[in-house]
Amino acid sequence: MYDDCRRGGSAFGAFVLGGLIGALIGLLFAPRSGKETREMLAERGQDYLDQAMDVYDEGREKLVDAYSVARSTTAERAEDLKTKVDETREVLKEKVDEAAVAARTKVTELGKDARAGVKTGAAAAKGGIDTAAEKTKEALEFVAEKAAVVGEETPEPTA
Repeated sequence: MYDDCRRGGSAFGAFVLGGLIGALIGLLFAPRSGKETREMLAERGQDYLDQAMDVYDEGREKLVDAYSVARSTTAERAEDLKTKVDETREVLKEKVDEAAVAARTKVTELGKDARAGVKTGAAAAKGGIDTAAEKTKEALEFVAEKAAVVGEETPEPTA
């Protein structure tokens, strides 16, 4: 056992064993009678039991108090966390709504710009078609004039 204590093993066990051996030797060599010794041991045992019960009750009270504090703290923190989540959700919803409005506005603006571009393109195309029709008409008139002039200058074949 000495080697176990020296190696760091069960020092408490050695202490308890030493205490028991000392108590046994004390009982064997005690000047009191057996009855007196038993009464004294019973009184001390009751004292130790009372002390143990007091320590148990104090520990239990401290544990109950710690549990109550932890429970209320946890409830408060859970409520704080819920509040923060709700606030974050509201902020996120507002940001999404703002982004949707901005996107809708941008699409409307782009639609107006596109319509204006289509109108401008259509007007330019119409102007181009009108110009092309006019130039084609002039070209046909020029060809008709040339054909008439050529027809007048060319003698008719004699047979």
